[in-house]
Amino acid sequence: MKTKLALAIASCMLAAPSFAEVNLSGFASINGGKVLSGSGVPQFGIEDPIFLADYPIVSTYDEEFSLEPESLFGLQITADLADGLSATAQIVARGANDFDAKFEWAYISYELNESWTIQAGKKRLPLFYYSDFYDVGYAYVWMRAPADNYTWQIFNYNGINALYTGEVGDWSLSGNIYTGREDDESNKLLSEFFFGEPTREIWKDIVGGVLQASNDWLEIRGTYMTYTNQRYRSGEPVLWDGKDEREGDFYGLAVNADFGNLFILSELNRLDLGGKLDTRMLTVGYRIDSVTPFISYAEFEEDSAGGEEHNTTSVGIRWDFHPAAAFKVQYDNVNDESFDLAVAGDSEAITFGIDLVF
Repeated sequence: MKTKLALAIASCMLAAPSFAEVNLSGFASINGGKVLSGSGVPQFGIEDPIFLADYPIVSTYDEEFSLEPESLFGLQITADLADGLSATAQIVARGANDFDAKFEWAYISYELNESWTIQAGKKRLPLFYYSDFYDVGYAYVWMRAPADNYTWQIFNYNGINALYTGEVGDWSLSGNIYTGREDDESNKLLSEFFFGEPTREIWKDIVGGVLQASNDWLEIRGTYMTYTNQRYRSGEPVLWDGKDEREGDFYGLAVNADFGNLFILSELNRLDLGGKLDTRMLTVGYRIDSVTPFISYAEFEEDSAGGEEHNTTSVGIRWDFHPAAAFKVQYDNVNDESFDLAVAGDSEAITFGIDLVF
């Protein structure tokens, strides 16, 4: 590893004051899989079939079985400093990054009262329903959050946010208002997969909000974010209509229903970035004791001619064989209908693994 995970953890714990209560928790995924068949992307010189399982971190499978693309190990450290003040850090080592351990989260929290908490630092950008626990595979039914829906280049930000929790009648409410920026000097998805050259991706002037309401069987989550995008390829600014920046607006809606054994998960998202980029996801599952079979469909569609367009149909099973661990197996069928902006081509893939928390 380029960064020693144990040293990073020790540094965090040694830096904590002696009067802080330090709690350590963790999660891990040991996943493996391979491509069964596929077309590749011949127009871009990719002749062999590949399956792009995770867009932001570029987890790709080919025809050789591998355990690296999606396996990961994470630790979260929380130091409670009393009187409403705490500090949180999350360190994740991913197989897709040669298990180089990096800080994904590092922020402080201060509880103003029972309803409001202020946080500042590095956090996950809360665009999607599963954003906050995207890396914790044990938290959801699939092998991974559906890639066509969870697809953007930036997934963290540095800034400040205010969290709200409350109740209205039988409904539990939560909200999040946030602002900040992210400057990814070497964006992996754009550099390694789309452009094949060093690409710096900047999202600045980020302002967003999330509102979520839930009762005993229904959850509804709405989100909106606006930001300014800048991009540099091999050190040169990218221009859009002669300008070196463009404005983006993100809208999202998630509706989840749980009827006991049967559950339905759905998300609709739109990014307006000079053109409209729409993503959709629908999953239906049924719990049979400790076994949960499911079927899922997700798609990405760009409204411009020749733009990016792809969808994935998935079928899988989750088996909760242990109170803190689940075995999963999933078959994915990807249909890449774009040409000028083809992502990874058509493919069929099988993946399986174990997710656990501790």
